[in-house]
Amino acid sequence: MLELTMATVSGADAGATASMTMAEAPSEPGAVLLVGRDGSVCGLVPPQDWLFVSRTHLEFRCGPDGTWTVTWLRGSQPNPASEVRLLAHGAATPLAYGGAAPLPRGGSGEIVVQDRSGPRSVNVGFYHEG
Repeated sequence: MLELTMATVSGADAGATASMTMAEAPSEPGAVLLVGRDGSVCGLVPPQDWLFVSRTHLEFRCGPDGTWTVTWLRGSQPNPASEVRLLAHGAATPLAYGGAAPLPRGGSGEIVVQDRSGPRSVNVGFYHEG
């Protein structure tokens, strides 16, 4: 099982969390959870006017062995308006535009989508059962 929680944070509100939502999926091969502004396909949706987040920005996919991977999907722009990093095991690892990284099995962490033009972020916490 993969559990996700999303918090949207704006520095304009002195670091206040604007909203918190949750999603989960069983660790079955082919299971997918999407994060982005398109509420018709994404399980976690930030504010619609936060254009530094693509319509489908992050894809969490379960592989054949039950391991989850996060992918920063390439959007319509050649240069992204955000930066994405994976926080796990006490380290922050940048995720390349269009790149993917495995999530630690039996652990937790966070994916941070940071607006390059202002103090806003989308923080997606994850817990991957072992």
